[in-house]
Amino acid sequence: MPMPQTEASGPEPHRPQEPVELHTPAQGARRASSEDAPCARPEGSRPGRGTLRRAFSRVSQRALGQAPRGDAGLLRLSGRFLFRSLRRTSDNGPAGDQTGATSEPGPAGGRKGSSKAKEGAGRQSSTGTGPEEAEGTSVADLISKRQLLAAFEQLQHLETGLLAEKASCTFQQDPTDFARRAMDVCLHYDGLTEEIGAIVRETLGPDGVDAAALAEVARVVLAEEEAHPEPPADGDFLRTPRGWRQHWEDAVQRSAEERVRQAGAGEAPGAAPGAADAAPDVARLLAELGGLVRRDLQKVQREVHPAYAAAGFPAWQTYLSAFHGAVARRFQELRRDARSYKQLYVLLDWATNVYGSPDFLGPQDQTVPSEPLPPLLAPDVRARLEDDCISFLKTEIASCFNRILQLEQDRWAAAEAPDVLQGLYRTTLSSDVCMLVAEHAKAAGAISTKLEATTLGICARALGLFLPRFKQALLEPGAASEPDLCASINACEDLRTHLLAKFPESFGELEKPLVAATCAFQKQLLQGLQGDVQPLFRVLCTKAWLTQDLLKPLMDKVVAFSRLLEHMAPPLAQVSGGGAGDGGGVPRAPTGDPDPLPPQETLQELHRYVVREYLAQALRPRQRFRGEDRLSGSKKMRLEAQAISNTFQELGSEAKWLGQAIPCVADIMGETRKDDIGRHLETLIRSYPDIRRDHVLAILALRRLGHCRNQHLLRHTQALMRDAAKAGGSGATGGRVLFEEIELSTSVGMVITCI
Repeated sequence: MPMPQTEASGPEPHRPQEPVELHTPAQGARRASSEDAPCARPEGSRPGRGTLRRAFSRVSQRALGQAPRGDAGLLRLSGRFLFRSLRRTSDNGPAGDQTGATSEPGPAGGRKGSSKAKEGAGRQSSTGTGPEEAEGTSVADLISKRQLLAAFEQLQHLETGLLAEKASCTFQQDPTDFARRAMDVCLHYDGLTEEIGAIVRETLGPDGVDAAALAEVARVVLAEEEAHPEPPADGDFLRTPRGWRQHWEDAVQRSAEERVRQAGAGEAPGAAPGAADAAPDVARLLAELGGLVRRDLQKVQREVHPAYAAAGFPAWQTYLSAFHGAVARRFQELRRDARSYKQLYVLLDWATNVYGSPDFLGPQDQTVPSEPLPPLLAPDVRARLEDDCISFLKTEIASCFNRILQLEQDRWAAAEAPDVLQGLYRTTLSSDVCMLVAEHAKAAGAISTKLEATTLGICARALGLFLPRFKQALLEPGAASEPDLCASINACEDLRTHLLAKFPESFGELEKPLVAATCAFQKQLLQGLQGDVQPLFRVLCTKAWLTQDLLKPLMDKVVAFSRLLEHMAPPLAQVSGGGAGDGGGVPRAPTGDPDPLPPQETLQELHRYVVREYLAQALRPRQRFRGEDRLSGSKKMRLEAQAISNTFQELGSEAKWLGQAIPCVADIMGETRKDDIGRHLETLIRSYPDIRRDHVLAILALRRLGHCRNQHLLRHTQALMRDAAKAGGSGATGGRVLFEEIELSTSVGMVITCI
């Protein structure tokens, strides 16, 4: 129904209960302009409709446009209670009867004579405004001057008087007058609410902390809670608790949220998914966020909390919880935007080691309650974050190994010689792998032991898949040079030395793949040399060989190969028995996989190969010498045997046991006293118990001794070979193998020898 029209400017008799002046509250000192200044009214005049409309319009604009949503809600709440009360008043319902009791001074009534009023008066005088001056100042001016307690006490006085008039049925004839005056009170309450929020928002700003304003906020919140301890039974909106403590807490939360949002404003770390420089952006943002939160909380400790605590109001825990909640929400946004394992590493590290550190806030003020920061991540959220990190990590590490392999292949294709460092061929393979594992292990270990173990397991599995691919690529025909093979052998030994020794639990299973790769590379080296020198062996023991030095090109290749071995690192663990230290032969395991050979034993293996191939060519010659040619061939064999022995000794071979093989065959070939041939055979069999009957036949075929003498020598050598077998065979000589690997086919000469 339409509201009755009343005159807004007519003077009325002064009522004792009427407030001194009612004006719309201004928001801070900045609202003291001519536009927002309260309009002067004669003493005792009531606010007319125009004044009410202007006041309502200004506060509504601030509530809806400037104030947070919580303040607009309070305004709507005040209006709802107002019109509910109007309905009861116009119907002469129980509201008028029940509110009559509120006219008496009480907890919700006027408190001008109370101790709190005296306290407020004392505080006003300390700020330059005494009780007399406060009584002559409008509520809006008091709010604009941030004399919140004085403004609240005046509103309490107005509220008490208005309730008393309502209880005395003063507004029966003009209920709209009550509505206007009640709305004015509500608007001033809303103005106080806004001012509380404004003070909270300004607290952490660049202008510093206004300790007096904070203390005033604390006192007015406590005073309102005392004045309105609980909602009235009759539902009267004027005596309804304003919830300023909750409003203050909400304002603190909004302030913390705004402050946290200032960190990294304008940056979008997730804007470029997968970008390589995204992680530094996240790290920069988190560093800025951590610095801002630390400074703000330290400011709360040093200045804000003491100001509130002086009025008996707790502030530290509220600010701590507000900032923690704001940081947690910002952190969740960053987690959702993460697009790489680097970003997730940075987030986990910051949450664990920076924000979760007991030193995050620096030295604690002893006057502030010691409240540690709660965990930023719940256990289930942290588990999901680590799972996401592991998923990204698997892809990233596999990609890293692909890049390492591609870099090696590019270097091989470019025919770039490997670097020589400390006398050894070096490739970036081992350093790249070790650095990759070390960086991820360090980053994961800083977060948790579990994540570190998982990361090491991922690296070990990726390396296990990488080694066969690397070996296959390196052993492709023509893919890499001999120095590259040596550098790769050294890289495998570096990995065994560093990774397996440092992380035995995670990389222990890679021992066999690394050893297998090393052996394969060593075998490839020897096979490469063998392929180069094999044609040179075919010209030995020929007519041309008698008059030419055909051994020199072969030995030149051997010397060049030995120079490669000087740049090859010894393996991590050497196999015992028959090694270089005792001058024995190349150690050979009877069962299981072979072990890598040290450079010394590789040289001895090469020495054995040269002697073996020389004997193989001598025992199956393409041409058989007779007469003077046979004697010349015998002499040349002895000279070349000495040259081979001297060369390998100079290179460092200690396989002296190989020195008698070629001379013994040469002696048998050139022996003029046939009775001494048996003695040479005895020396040969005792020195090389792996010799067989076929080898003896081939040696005898180099001579024309006759059937009877050959049969006698065969029987004699067979007895010697049986005795050697009883004595332990090849085992008695420390695994020295020479003749056993020389394969012979039955030739016409051997058949004649047997006949």
